[in-house]
Amino acid sequence: MADAGHLLEPLLALHQRARDAVVDACTRQASERLAAVASDVAEGGDTIYAIDRVGEETFVQGLADVARAEPLCLVGEGLPDHVLVLPRGAREQDCRWRLLVDPIDGTRGLMYQKRSAWVLTGIAPNRGVDTRLRDIVLAVQTEIPLVKQHLSDQLWARRGRGMEARRFNRLSGAHEPVTLRPSRAETIAHGFATVVRFFPGARDTLAAIDDEVVQALVQPAPGRAACFEDQYASTGGELYELMAGHDRLVADLRPLVQSVRAASGLPPGLCCHPYDLCTALIAEEAGVIVRDPSGTPVDAPFDVTSDVAWVGYANERLRALVEPVLQGALRRRGLLR
Repeated sequence: MADAGHLLEPLLALHQRARDAVVDACTRQASERLAAVASDVAEGGDTIYAIDRVGEETFVQGLADVARAEPLCLVGEGLPDHVLVLPRGAREQDCRWRLLVDPIDGTRGLMYQKRSAWVLTGIAPNRGVDTRLRDIVLAVQTEIPLVKQHLSDQLWARRGRGMEARRFNRLSGAHEPVTLRPSRAETIAHGFATVVRFFPGARDTLAAIDDEVVQALVQPAPGRAACFEDQYASTGGELYELMAGHDRLVADLRPLVQSVRAASGLPPGLCCHPYDLCTALIAEEAGVIVRDPSGTPVDAPFDVTSDVAWVGYANERLRALVEPVLQGALRRRGLLR
């Protein structure tokens, strides 16, 4: 197996640099300015806001320094044809490594100072357009905290070597190891279990699936909440919540309900893309089970446009409990073959 371990320390430092630049921008500029639309990416990409430009520019500049040692191929939004080879003048075929990047995952929550966002990077041996998510051998995700928040976490993993994490104190400048462990619960009762429905369109279908799953697995009681949900509009953040033991289930089924949107006369909705899942390796190395709704390991092209559905289970026993019920709810609606 190819080993990108020599890129770990430079990547950790680059993530910290990007984190600090974004926090500084949030400190100095009003939310309305950071929330201004910088561009609407065509062909399946996400909207790019002014705050995204801060993260992108810092990341590309820092990666150019890393690429002085060897050429690197960067895949991300906001780049010409979504691909950039560094250093300038190098050729894509000269690169041993291909990086899939989301400089700010969770832009919407961060720009209004509601919730942390994340810097995400996955590195895979460069197989050109044939490179896929399952090829990733090294991943790093770094929390971009709110201005009023003094602690932020950084997680990383090399395939087959487990997950590592540390916590940064913005006040003291110190890094300390931190232990994160997925929930060992065998039920979703009294825990957080979420079917993603961040944005308008097909919410009724997604909510009905959510209700069906919960009602099948948790006995309802008068005046009591069976379980809870957390609509954290950040895939990296959702994976963190699973790794940290906060969430037991996250099901992002948005690509499956595109037909429901179309039947209602709505255009295709915004879905999870491969760059949002480029750090799934870290969650898997931590023990989280990440699958597509059919039950197979999540995989997708190494690009910024493909729609990806995924389900995260805190442990294998939860997967065995929830997956058949979830799949049944999807099949009854014609959403899963």
